[in-house]
Amino acid sequence: MDRVHTDSFAARLDAAAQDVAALLAALLSDMPLDGEIARPQQLMSAMRHGVLNGGKRLRPFLVLETARLLGGPEAAALRVAAALECIHCYSLIHDDLPAMDDDDLRRGQPTVHIAFDEATAILAGDALLTLAFDILSAPETVLPDCTRLALINQLARASGAGGMVGGQALDLQAERVSPDEAGVVRLQAMKTGALLRYACAAGAIASGADAETLARMTRFGDVIGLAFQLADDLLDVTSDAATLGKAAGKDAGRGKATLVSLHGVDAARRKLDGLVEEAALLLEPFGAGAGPLIEAAGFIASRDR
Repeated sequence: MDRVHTDSFAARLDAAAQDVAALLAALLSDMPLDGEIARPQQLMSAMRHGVLNGGKRLRPFLVLETARLLGGPEAAALRVAAALECIHCYSLIHDDLPAMDDDDLRRGQPTVHIAFDEATAILAGDALLTLAFDILSAPETVLPDCTRLALINQLARASGAGGMVGGQALDLQAERVSPDEAGVVRLQAMKTGALLRYACAAGAIASGADAETLARMTRFGDVIGLAFQLADDLLDVTSDAATLGKAAGKDAGRGKATLVSLHGVDAARRKLDGLVEEAALLLEPFGAGAGPLIEAAGFIASRDR
């Protein structure tokens, strides 16, 4: 499959990243909000270090493009996208800690616990987690109450014990006892896939989509979530730290089972091609308007970091 991305796709991805970064910068101001007492300067600096450090902002892009495809409100979708990015960045801050993956680099910069200290990094992650739900529940997120409640509920499930955090727990267990293929797929669907799945579902929920459309977009999120992790596993064995902006080869070094280690690079690449094709087929009913999301699937599969 042709994975060449158009200038318009790159421009849309960059524009979404800039819009989300601008909103996050405003949300991470040192100025306390109504109901807050104060925002400690070091904590806020650490939160900004973990969030405003570049990145493709792929998850927010998926929220925004899904909402645009389905005619959802752009301002509200942007706030949903920012909330999701807070969860993602909190997870990275905690995942980089010495007790977890023990990484010194993230997006080519020192990780939060290196730039500050471990305790501050833990608290920065905690604060970003709670900020996400503040953003969704705030009156500035102009959506019907039932819609906001659904977004909050589904984000809690995607990021909690039955989603991302549960996947991280399974990932730690995998260092001691290697899971079988079904276990690897489940682990990856939770640790990496849950937030990507939510991104596509959230865009549909914010748009008031019907049940059939929500199910289709949720499945699209499942497929690109698996593609993202498969591409990540391939990069772990084929790339280097300078390209990735973080350590490479860590899964192999820790003896973790992945679909790449189980089936080899060539088989993994064939599987990746199949996932991109499935993603495109899922969006066929939406016509040309789904182009950016289809390109996003190809981008996920062919990224180099």
